[in-house]
Amino acid sequence: MRSYQIQDIRDFMKKLLLGETFDTFLLSEASLTTFASFHIDGTFHPEFFGSDEAEQLTVENCGYPLWKRVRPLFFELTKGKNTPLHFRIVLRLAPHNVEALISGSGIDIQPSDVDGLFLNIHYDGTLLTCISGTSLRFFSLDKSLEHAWDLMLEKFFRQKEIPFC
Repeated sequence: MRSYQIQDIRDFMKKLLLGETFDTFLLSEASLTTFASFHIDGTFHPEFFGSDEAEQLTVENCGYPLWKRVRPLFFELTKGKNTPLHFRIVLRLAPHNVEALISGSGIDIQPSDVDGLFLNIHYDGTLLTCISGTSLRFFSLDKSLEHAWDLMLEKFFRQKEIPFC
C-alpha cells in the first residue's frame, strides 16, 4: 500500500471526470459531499439491461460497472461554482488487467486468488490523495503483488502526466 499526494488537483479532476484516463477501471464504490451526501455502492445490476448487453457487461466487469459508465453521473454531482466538500472513489483494476499484471511481473499467484487491486481516491476539500490497495482471498506475508501494483500505478501516473509525490 502506498499513498500518492496529487500535485495538480485541477488537472487530475479533468482527467478523472472529463477524460478517459480512468475509464478502464471498475467502480467499487464512491461517496461525495456537496450540498448533500451521495453514496454509490458500485454493485452491478444486470437486470437493468437487455439480456445480450447484460451478459457482455457481466463478463467484462465481474459485477462492477466501468468508471466510464458512472463518470458522467459523478461529474453532474460535482459541477458548479463550489468544489465538493469531500469525495472518495474506490476504483479496482479489471480482472483481465490483474491477470496481465501477474503474468508480466512473474508473481507466483493465481489471478483467482486476488480479490482486488484498488485505487482509493480521496479529496478532503484541500488535498487529493490516491492510495493503492490489494486484497487477496488468503493470508500471505508475500508483498510482491503489492509492490508490482504500486509500480504499475506509478508508471500509469507518469504515462498520464499526473504529478505526484
